Amino acid sequence: MVDIFEGVDLEALPSGTGCAECLAAGQWWLHLRRCAKCGHIGCCDTSPNQHATKHFHETGHFIMRTFEPGEDWCWDYKREKAFFGLKLADPQSHPLDQPVPGPKGRVPANWKAYLND
Repeated sequence: MVDIFEGVDLEALPSGTGCAECLAAGQWWLHLRRCAKCGHIGCCDTSPNQHATKHFHETGHFIMRTFEPGEDWCWDYKREKAFFGLKLADPQSHPLDQPVPGPKGRVPANWKAYLND
């Protein structure tokens, strides 16, 4: 049995409003995920670079929460299961005016061709 709270710090603040690695490399993302242990913001598995999953593999931090407005689901990499209702320190999502995909000005016109299934 996995204790999810081993993988959670309810007070960890988000690392920013976008994928940390994509922003640093001048890249773009589709959707964002937030590490429930350290607050790292990474891009989803459908995004070209899949930084949230890479963060899990590099750190062992196994609970990610969506960082999309209006959503509250989490993913547990150890159990490979979704669950709901985990409230972390605010903010709960990226800003409402931030485009999806994002960030503004970096998304190619043919962005759908670069998505992972």
